[in-house]
Amino acid sequence: MKIWQKSLLSVFVVLLLLLTIGPFLIPVPHLAPGKSPQELADTDSRFVEINALNVHYKELGQGEPVFILLHGFGASLFSWREVMKPLAEFGRVIAFDRPAFGLTERPLAGDLPGANPYGVPAQVALLSGLMDTLAVEKAILIGNSMGGTIAMNFSLQHPERVQALVLVDPAVYTSGGISDWVKPLLNTPQMNHLGPLIARSILNSVPQLLEMAWHDPAKITPEVLAGYRKPLQINGWDRALWELTKAPGGIKLSSRLSDFTLPILVVTGDDERIVPTADSVRLADELPHARLAIIDQAGHVPQEEQPEKFLQAAVKFLKDYGIVTE
Repeated sequence: MKIWQKSLLSVFVVLLLLLTIGPFLIPVPHLAPGKSPQELADTDSRFVEINALNVHYKELGQGEPVFILLHGFGASLFSWREVMKPLAEFGRVIAFDRPAFGLTERPLAGDLPGANPYGVPAQVALLSGLMDTLAVEKAILIGNSMGGTIAMNFSLQHPERVQALVLVDPAVYTSGGISDWVKPLLNTPQMNHLGPLIARSILNSVPQLLEMAWHDPAKITPEVLAGYRKPLQINGWDRALWELTKAPGGIKLSSRLSDFTLPILVVTGDDERIVPTADSVRLADELPHARLAIIDQAGHVPQEEQPEKFLQAAVKFLKDYGIVTE
């Protein structure tokens, strides 16, 4: 064998060892013991078992219509705190913590029977099970960011159970997540070793992520920051976030927009930097029966930053379709 071939082979072997063994040499220290969801629950918190998962939710109001609120990535039902009570003047309002977030149980993917509980198919099934358990036949789904795409996936599979959609900055054209072809690599032992460490980087990034999501960071009070950080005290939150990262996705929504035949309101902020405002404008234009509401001085979470303007747009939309009345 020639010298250059031996050298090339040596380099290849070294690189292979680095890729296969190197990640295991990086220490992933155990986190200090955390708290249980019940220890962190509020006085109005409720828990219900859906598809073998203990789900945290809150509920206000009664009767019909029924509003179900789905939060975005890195958030929880806390992100709906400003609009739940006003919406309850028109009917029953249910907000719940999606898997991997809030105070909902966070098992490892293999701990439960069936599909990965963090994948889009399982989250659609979870929403269906929640509606069955809480005796909700039909609902208005209000989803922010990833919660909006879950709502859209659910609507395509269960159109008879959705009265209307309010989509707040849904990531339809660019999900911002991991491409499906990369996900098998995330399931390697090496990446599963490093996964929690990668997820933990979010803990120190919460203030920066919120500032990116808000038009006016001055509105991010210590109480708001504490509300977002609270679920990060739960045992296993880092592992659950990693499981979500590598979980299967859902339907390619951008190719199915013509299939949406129900009333839809697309809401975005005029200073939206996570899912660009232009994407929501495009979405409202390409959906057959959609309206667009651009909220002034708002970013990715207009329901938090400009709740009165958000409610005004949503209620007007629902009144115009006769879904809510005075």
